[in-house]
Amino acid sequence: MQGLLLVNLGSPARPTTKDVRKYLKEFLGDQNVVTLPKWFWRPILNGFVLPLRSWRSATFYQHEWTKDGSPLIVNMQKITERVQTFLPHWQVRMAMTYGQPKIKETLLKMKAAGCQRITVMSMFPEYTLSTTKSIIEQVKETGFKVNFIDRFYQEKKYQAACARHIQKAWQQKHYDYLFISYHGISSRKVKHGDPYLKECREATHSLIKLLDIPNERIKMVFQSKFGPMPWLKPYLKNTLLETVQMGNRNILIAAPSFVTDCLETIEEDYVQNYQAFRSNGGKELDIVPPLNDDPAFCQFIADLAVSRG
Repeated sequence: MQGLLLVNLGSPARPTTKDVRKYLKEFLGDQNVVTLPKWFWRPILNGFVLPLRSWRSATFYQHEWTKDGSPLIVNMQKITERVQTFLPHWQVRMAMTYGQPKIKETLLKMKAAGCQRITVMSMFPEYTLSTTKSIIEQVKETGFKVNFIDRFYQEKKYQAACARHIQKAWQQKHYDYLFISYHGISSRKVKHGDPYLKECREATHSLIKLLDIPNERIKMVFQSKFGPMPWLKPYLKNTLLETVQMGNRNILIAAPSFVTDCLETIEEDYVQNYQAFRSNGGKELDIVPPLNDDPAFCQFIADLAVSRG
């Protein structure tokens, strides 16, 4: 039997300060995420960041939480189930880099269930050390030999699914601009060889060619900045406010680096950025929903797994 393991970032078990603190400690304690030396970062993380950030982040998670749980987990479950229907003779499972279900434990269960060949797919379209490298390291710790899909932004079927999604949303209203927003990383990581910025630019260029939207009305931006160090620019929030000041009050945001709804798409964009945008004179700010369990996207995942398996 062949197996497919789909891996996303993860989520707290519940939107409580205690569970969010536990999740953030695991996430921000990963040296691929925060590359500062452990001796320097750990006291800051435990003494300042976690006490100050946990309760605040918990309120954000409470805003986005659904009756079924974390939107990221719920949507990953839906994707996994739909991909399974396209691969009836495979075993398809999901795991998270942080939180539950764990990568190692899930791989062990797949092996125990009879999976002889396993493909692990990162659900991050572009490769970055902050996300993909941690998945690879956790898989390697198991000692299992697997096929690894570490990026897919360059795949034509994926690009087409994204473009259709964005184009459909663009046609609903008269927008001044389309912002293509990616999760940011520190500029320092790019200077040290992380390919993420290059891949984001390539992904944007591919989308622009597929979209029936004037090039001059499309901007590439970055969101979700963390900490005082410079991150990739231009920042989404700053660009939103600058665009409003120039008299453009109708903006559509597409966030192709997030394949599922999560804290960044729901709370950061729909709430925080929306409030800042409207309070500064903006009129329409809409977000293109992530692909989630879109049938074309799930079929793409299945087809890619077969071709790489």
